[in-house]
Amino acid sequence: MSIPKWAGATHSTVRYDANPMLTRLREMPGGIRLFLGYAALILVGIGLSLRSVVDMAISTPVSLEGLIVMVLLAYTIFTTTLVLQRKQAARALALGLASLTIPLVPLLALSHLIVEAIFVTALALLLFRGLLRAEVRTYLNEP
Repeated sequence: MSIPKWAGATHSTVRYDANPMLTRLREMPGGIRLFLGYAALILVGIGLSLRSVVDMAISTPVSLEGLIVMVLLAYTIFTTTLVLQRKQAARALALGLASLTIPLVPLLALSHLIVEAIFVTALALLLFRGLLRAEVRTYLNEP
């Protein structure tokens, strides 16, 4: 489709340049990338469990399970948004979201899910190690 000459516009092709975004992803510390993957995993889990929450909301408009899921959804989205905007407050909120892995480890171990408990322990250690590094503090520098 061409632009008419009488409209005063010239024909030009608009192209998307992904280099700025790829450069920004390369500049991210590993701890931030791991946290964003963890946040995506939480959002996928919420999305998969949303069907049962909605079914429960039909019979009981306000339930503890629905309240917890909605608070976790809002907290995850808000924290991820702050991390992507490189805000200083994002570090504390990201550590708070990462701390949700701590009670999951004994719960999995007591349920005799040892492999899963080891995986979650490794994820928690990597998350905390990554988020507590100095390079993350300097990366999240916007007031």
